[in-house]
Amino acid sequence: MTDSNNPITIAVLLQDLEFGGTQQYAIRLLKHLDRTRFLPELWVLRGGDDMAPLAAEAGINVVWLSKSKQVTPLAIAHLAWRLLRQRPQILYTLTAVPNIWGRILGALARVPTVVSGYRSLMPRQLERSLWRLSNKIICNAEILKEIMIRRFAVAPARIAVIPNAVDAAWFHPQPAAQDPQPTVVFVGRLVVEKDPMNLLEAFRLVAARLPQAQFEVVGDGPFKPEMEAFIQSNALKSNIKLLPATADIRPALSRAWVFVLASASEASPNVIIEAMAAGLPVVATRVGGIPELVVDGMTGLLVEPHNPASLAEAIITLLTDETRRRPMGERGRQRILTHHSIQSMIRQTEQTLLEAFRRRSP
Repeated sequence: MTDSNNPITIAVLLQDLEFGGTQQYAIRLLKHLDRTRFLPELWVLRGGDDMAPLAAEAGINVVWLSKSKQVTPLAIAHLAWRLLRQRPQILYTLTAVPNIWGRILGALARVPTVVSGYRSLMPRQLERSLWRLSNKIICNAEILKEIMIRRFAVAPARIAVIPNAVDAAWFHPQPAAQDPQPTVVFVGRLVVEKDPMNLLEAFRLVAARLPQAQFEVVGDGPFKPEMEAFIQSNALKSNIKLLPATADIRPALSRAWVFVLASASEASPNVIIEAMAAGLPVVATRVGGIPELVVDGMTGLLVEPHNPASLAEAIITLLTDETRRRPMGERGRQRILTHHSIQSMIRQTEQTLLEAFRRRSP
């Protein structure tokens, strides 16, 4: 219980509810928070409601501060008004724009406790200037804690590292659904950080040696037209499918033999632990927090970024060697059950929120 034996009111502030790992994290957190300790709401600064049905299914009260395509001055004004009027006891900000305006306005409105999230390698959220406005900072990888200390001079005691989590009952192996053809799946936004064109080049190299291989790219983003042109010009329409982003990626994971991520930069991508929970070995780039998730040679294979030839070679290795592929998938799921359970993530987050609240400034 809290100090007053009443639930602590908490507002989690997001920029939008578009498909994304941080949005999934927020919904998962709010769904499972102990309601005897916390009374949560989800505040959203702009439109983009791909994941709104999931929030509704989880019984989360969503407060839309704006439905515009961009974060407008009116949305910021609504945020300030709501902070002053409702005055939550904890404001938990996630993603760059909420981390900037939430901390500034939270301090001005004298919200008792401000907790911020740091879940990207180099988010443009004025961290050097604003970290002192956070009673606590939660990140999901040790590499991010190191960056905050080294680059932004954040006090180490202010940072809590809480790894991402997955519902292993929701994401689980489905051997009967696996495609009979060797199938590789990627899930993510088609943006520069994911290096989607190098991903396609690796797929082209694999298809040249394994013509029966199938590749599914699940996601949307600005690179999609360029990717469609690449597929057309390289006569790869029979091998590569571009599928729209979806709230439920389990069907794609269940069809796959291998999950792949070719990112140029990453923090700690939630989709990797979802793939591992589904029993898939992972081929990924050795960037950011990925080596904290994928044990090279045990639960997957890691390669250097911007190297489609190495990426292709790792994919071919696993597609053609079941004696390596299957045990990697099994070990990956066991690692998720041990280190990335929902219960562990929720318990650690609740403890961090309570610690921040009890040590708040007067």
